[in-house]
Amino acid sequence: MTFKAVFISIFIGTSMIVAALVINAKRPAGDTSRPTAALVRATGKCAECHSRETSAIIHQFERSQHAKSNVNCLDCHRHLEGQEKLEHRGFTIAKHLTAKNCAECHSTEYNQFLKSRHAAPAWGAVHGDQHFTAEQISHAESFHTGMVSRPPNALALAEGPAAYATGCDGCHSIGKPNPDGSIGTCTACHARHSTSIALAREPQTCGQCHMGPDHSQIEIYTESKHGVLFNAQKASFDLSADPKTLSTRDMSVPTCATCHMSGLEGMKVTHDTTDRLSYFLYAAVSKKRPNFAKGQEEMKEVCLKCHTQGPIDRYYKEAEEVLVHVNEMVLEAQAIMKSLRDDGLLTPAPFDEPIEFLGFDYWHYWGRTAKHGAFMGGADFVQWHGNYELLAKLVELKEMDKTIRAEHAQKQAGSGSPDTGH
Repeated sequence: MTFKAVFISIFIGTSMIVAALVINAKRPAGDTSRPTAALVRATGKCAECHSRETSAIIHQFERSQHAKSNVNCLDCHRHLEGQEKLEHRGFTIAKHLTAKNCAECHSTEYNQFLKSRHAAPAWGAVHGDQHFTAEQISHAESFHTGMVSRPPNALALAEGPAAYATGCDGCHSIGKPNPDGSIGTCTACHARHSTSIALAREPQTCGQCHMGPDHSQIEIYTESKHGVLFNAQKASFDLSADPKTLSTRDMSVPTCATCHMSGLEGMKVTHDTTDRLSYFLYAAVSKKRPNFAKGQEEMKEVCLKCHTQGPIDRYYKEAEEVLVHVNEMVLEAQAIMKSLRDDGLLTPAPFDEPIEFLGFDYWHYWGRTAKHGAFMGGADFVQWHGNYELLAKLVELKEMDKTIRAEHAQKQAGSGSPDTGH
């Protein structure tokens, strides 16, 4: 073979290789990337398609504890009794995953969750007892009397389904009953494919729902010393530490999960977020919970990881004084509203007169805020977002009461008829 022929052959061969490399470089990343061997073991054939079609979930799963523990996609996605089947590229899977799928491995956590206000009471707060079975209502009512066996929320009905389906249900669906007989979804806190403990410990995860004027816990936490320290030091924490061995070395500053759920240094881990609570702070007039002594003792046990007994007891005493004061203010406001109703000066329908919204906001916004601020270390929320508003709005409520009564009296005088209310 002549030199010329060899040169031409080498040139043509090199050109073909270069052309192939150029063409390959232009292909989408999803076509050229390959899952790791560990990921293939965990996901099987799922990664082949989903690395191209919904690539983010593959990478989320790849980083998860499930993947590290060799949990595969079908372990979670297989259909269980009561779940609608979906034939999916040669596999039969559940069309919709629920807490029932998680409970296959995490039954203790699920059963604890069922006792909490995150479960049935969360959905019941909007929709009442519709959608629940009699057994589900009975179980929830044994822990939270009146929280599920109740009519749908009057404000939600007044706003209409377009508002509550996207608004209220966006958070309250954490306790939605599922067709398979289970309640709720674990992914509200842990996410679907990340299945992350660290994510559940992040204050902002709780703050997706526990925020705003009616339950401003994330704003209060951010203002508090706990929140300031967490934001300053979180880079040095191990938020993914095993709950059963979690120590103050892993997390020396508390988040929402630390106080309400975590097994810090030998404490009991719980998914019942009401276990360590002592008062019904969400209620218009806050009373002690049935487990008051136990709940307060367990919460104080968390406090003792950083504080001595004296300051803890003083903190609770001051918070309880705020609670008593707010209760008194709310009762005075409620007495005004009740008197107007008893005298027939308000219509029977809810939320159709301005004073009704003021009466509702009085406890639902400012009363709750002051109480939560007191128990969570948010001074500004106790004062300006809480007690100041309670004082100012009580004056406004009294003036509205006077105006309604004066207008009614004037109307009666003009008509010459006896005062019979509406």
